[in-house]
Amino acid sequence: MDNTLYLDCSYGISGDMFVASMLDLGADRAVMLKALESLLVHGFEVTISRVEKSGHNACDFNVILDEKHENHDHDMEYLHGSAKENSHNEAHHQDHECRGIEEIKEIIQKADMTQGARTLAVKIFTILAHAEAKAHEVPVEKVHFHEVGAVDSIADIVAAAVCFDNLGISRTIIPKICDGTGTIRCRHGLLSVPVPAVKNIDLAHKLNLHMTEVEGELVTPTGAAIAAAIRTDEQLPGHFTTCRTGLGAGKRAYKCPGILRAVLIKED
Repeated sequence: MDNTLYLDCSYGISGDMFVASMLDLGADRAVMLKALESLLVHGFEVTISRVEKSGHNACDFNVILDEKHENHDHDMEYLHGSAKENSHNEAHHQDHECRGIEEIKEIIQKADMTQGARTLAVKIFTILAHAEAKAHEVPVEKVHFHEVGAVDSIADIVAAAVCFDNLGISRTIIPKICDGTGTIRCRHGLLSVPVPAVKNIDLAHKLNLHMTEVEGELVTPTGAAIAAAIRTDEQLPGHFTTCRTGLGAGKRAYKCPGILRAVLIKED
């Protein structure tokens, strides 16, 4: 298996899109599911399916939460809904558990995964913690993850780390990441796209973020953190052979395909 990954983020990146693209490349779903089942968090299940997205057959990875753990953050489609809808969900959200970075690290340390996957998962959450700390102007140890610490995001990030590690990828090329424009609604109110956490990750890790005319959020904080954690290069080789391609489907309906393309390549 070639261990060089080219990640085409022309239509954005989110946690579920990334996991789906890795599974489509051939990551062992049994290994991923075993890791998720070992997490000391409850109230979720995952589904893996094939979907048609803008004429492409792609893999779909979905974390389904029970009612108690349902999390509405700016990674979720409903954010493009009404203010009234947001007010209801914001009140509902106040009852949700909050987790600090140290608690999240402890959950990851106790999960059934390789040390490589564990290290990557912690790295992704640490990048998120620093981005959220800067966005809210608090010390990183004071950040409590109402959003990225929720059950679905823990599952997304652990699954992402396990799948990436399982493929044995040692080099990741991400030339650019494209985001949309406009505003989205979250528990903090209206946010401009790119959202603050994504802008902070881009600033800290030089992701080469490009704005497009697509209305909406193409890049989520989780997706940006994953990209920042795994990227080693931004320049594709002059000549290469495509070995395999994986397509990860997004959940939102935008005026663009909504697909993350992951390509294993071999330099000629």
